[in-house]
Amino acid sequence: MGQDIAQLVAEAREGNDRAFEEIVRRTYADTYLLAFRLTGNPDDANDVVQETYLRAHRSIDRFRGDAQFTTWLYRITSNCASTFLGRRNRQGHDPLPDDSPIADSRPQSDPSHRLDLGDLRGQLVEALRALPPKLCAVVILRDIYDLSHDAIAEELGITTSAAKVRLHRARKGLREILRRSEAQAEERDVVDGPSSETAHSEAAP
Repeated sequence: MGQDIAQLVAEAREGNDRAFEEIVRRTYADTYLLAFRLTGNPDDANDVVQETYLRAHRSIDRFRGDAQFTTWLYRITSNCASTFLGRRNRQGHDPLPDDSPIADSRPQSDPSHRLDLGDLRGQLVEALRALPPKLCAVVILRDIYDLSHDAIAEELGITTSAAKVRLHRARKGLREILRRSEAQAEERDVVDGPSSETAHSEAAP
């Protein structure tokens, strides 16, 4: 498949639109999956994918093959998702200095290893949506796609150090969001107390 894609890319760079359409067909599923995991919403993912391929088509003549084409395409997808979510949320994000603490990669430090698996999916989806897009992209590429720090850096066009910093920030942010969610759930349980049906059954002889 790698040689086929390489040949298609070469033809697309020469202006062959049919070759580019074939590239889209072969890469669409993976591109959409990444966009969906970055945005958490199918409509938003569709918008991101559309913008991704528009950008790729406009700039494919500048693709030099220094990295795999899919890596280049995923980088565009991540950038499009970051731009889309930033515009939608209308919130700025502080730059990430390279001298921040390095990510703690121990399993017990990852919130995904500390929550019940049955509740994990919904809680993590909500927590990921609350993260800044750049942090969301890094934690998805690391913890879902299992990419190395070097590969993440190449995907996003940043340094390996910055990738580690962002992963640390992302995991820390997830832990804080999940802790707040658990605390709020506990508060609701205390306020609401047992249901009337439960209380009645407990009071019955």
